[in-house]
Amino acid sequence: MEEATKRALTQLNVGLDDVEITVLSEGRGGILGIGAEDARIRVTLLEPPPGNRVDTIDDDAVDILSGLVAKMGIKADITVEKNSVLVQNDDGEDHLVLNVSGEDADLLIGRKGQTLEALQYIARLMLVRKTGSQISLTIDAENYRRRRYEDLRTLARNVADQVRQNKTSIRLEPMSPYDRRIVHMALADDPDVSTESIGEGETRKVVILPKKRA
Repeated sequence: MEEATKRALTQLNVGLDDVEITVLSEGRGGILGIGAEDARIRVTLLEPPPGNRVDTIDDDAVDILSGLVAKMGIKADITVEKNSVLVQNDDGEDHLVLNVSGEDADLLIGRKGQTLEALQYIARLMLVRKTGSQISLTIDAENYRRRRYEDLRTLARNVADQVRQNKTSIRLEPMSPYDRRIVHMALADDPDVSTESIGEGETRKVVILPKKRA
């Protein structure tokens, strides 16, 4: 029974207080191994109280990211960012933004934020597995994403001015889906220009073009 419980908790990455265990069979040792039978249990994940669900997910996310960062040998502080500009709530999903700060936190960024993207992907998979929530998780390091957000919005507006003045489309450099979304949202309400994405994979980029008049 003890071994079966340990296996279940390890596979689900949860603690004993997070589950309800039902004994299906206590198993038996048999004689000299003959007739032995493994113990069988049913493990059910418990839902946290509705009023505390958001705070619980926040805490779980911080714990997961803290563990990953520690295993990378990086000392850092992790905070939950409320009302972050990085969150764009137009899809009805719950969003969570964590910012990593500290002396070595910039090591988590990588070339064009690729290390940060990989860390975010792994942390979100672990969070979904632990909580069962499909929350959208964004991880920042030393406010790299915030600075990138502001830079991209400024770039989008400056290029839009050029497109508006010259009446010709301009292609931006290849960007990640997250960065392209920032550009699209920055110009979504512009009356004179529109945006579209072209290309495939890592070469996909945003084109800013004059809006066709009816």
